[in-house]
Amino acid sequence: MKYRNLGTTNEKLSAIGLGCMGMSFAYGPTDEKESIATLERALDLGINFWDTADMYGNGANEKLISKVLVPNRDKVFIATKFGFRFKDEIAGPSDTANTYFDGSPEWIKLAVEKSLKRLRIDTIDLYYAHRVDPNITIEETVGTMAELVKEGKVRYLGLSEASPASIIKANAVHPIAALQSEYSLLTRDVEKEILHTIRQLGISLIPYAPLARGLFSIL
Repeated sequence: MKYRNLGTTNEKLSAIGLGCMGMSFAYGPTDEKESIATLERALDLGINFWDTADMYGNGANEKLISKVLVPNRDKVFIATKFGFRFKDEIAGPSDTANTYFDGSPEWIKLAVEKSLKRLRIDTIDLYYAHRVDPNITIEETVGTMAELVKEGKVRYLGLSEASPASIIKANAVHPIAALQSEYSLLTRDVEKEILHTIRQLGISLIPYAPLARGLFSIL
């Protein structure tokens, strides 16, 4: 396995990460036994960069990951995200139509505690804002995230699907280690301005859906 530095840090992350969303959300029936086997196989292959989010399965994905993460904490760099909330808190795990985005300081402080509890760890390695809240300045959102770093609840900060302007403003408040955006042969919007921006700032790009949401894997 090849490893690369995260942003300007000395964190060595596997060039191929493990996106765990589909184990609990979005892509059909789930199989816990198969998912755990996949997580364990990832460890065997040297894949130390795992990605989840609090809204994947309405928390179910973080709970699932914890079963392998906790006994192998020193082998895994775990990333999770906050921001998407369910209008109905008892919503089904794939009820995306029932969501809204909340990047408020109040929710960030609550969301991180919920994720830490579900993951059963003391510190999240990389904490992303899942999107940019149009109703709150990115400076306020990232300022609250930075407080989590000071408190030892989070190590590094990330953004997901942010514009160049938002990335620059966010990075001025606290160093942003990673930007997660969709990027594949079919989805190449990041090549317009975003790649240049993050290269200038020393921010790593974490591309999701690199196989075009499965399209390339079935051709």
